[in-house]
Amino acid sequence: MELGSIFLLLAVVVLVGLYLYIPFMARTRRATEESFEVSALLAERDRVINSLQELDFDNSLGKIPVDEYAPQRALLLQKGAEILRKLDELSLPSPLSPLPAPFGSASRGEGNRGNAEARIEKEVFARRADSPAKAAELSDDDIESMLAARRKQRKEKSAGFCPKCGKPVLVTDRFCPACGKSLT
Repeated sequence: MELGSIFLLLAVVVLVGLYLYIPFMARTRRATEESFEVSALLAERDRVINSLQELDFDNSLGKIPVDEYAPQRALLLQKGAEILRKLDELSLPSPLSPLPAPFGSASRGEGNRGNAEARIEKEVFARRADSPAKAAELSDDDIESMLAARRKQRKEKSAGFCPKCGKPVLVTDRFCPACGKSLT
């Protein structure tokens, strides 16, 4: 084989490899663009939910006039519903949606607006600090057992106090961390 034919064969192999690699490159680029869009939508959804929580809290404190509260809340719910619809259109399940709607269903219609707003309301309620769902998660017995376990851990770690300075020392300490007195 001549040197020219080897270079020609090598060039053809490189061109065929590039031709076969281009569709994979386009697919990964599109996937990363979609993941950036989904990430931005999820961040915007969290921002809207936090804004709703702050608005509800400010209303409960009386910082917002009653006539301004309802329109602001409706606007935030509408924004949240729009974000959820965009997430559904990307056919990726959002953390608030159980499954994406099948094609041809009423997922893109006005009937889904109330469903999306209800999902936003549900998420806002679940994130509240005084939510009964969070309070019902642990019983008194569970809390008491957690406290007893924590006290036991602390007692096992503590070796008492330094005889020189009186600061607390641990079992693993050979010297007082405050004054440096030998504890052995």
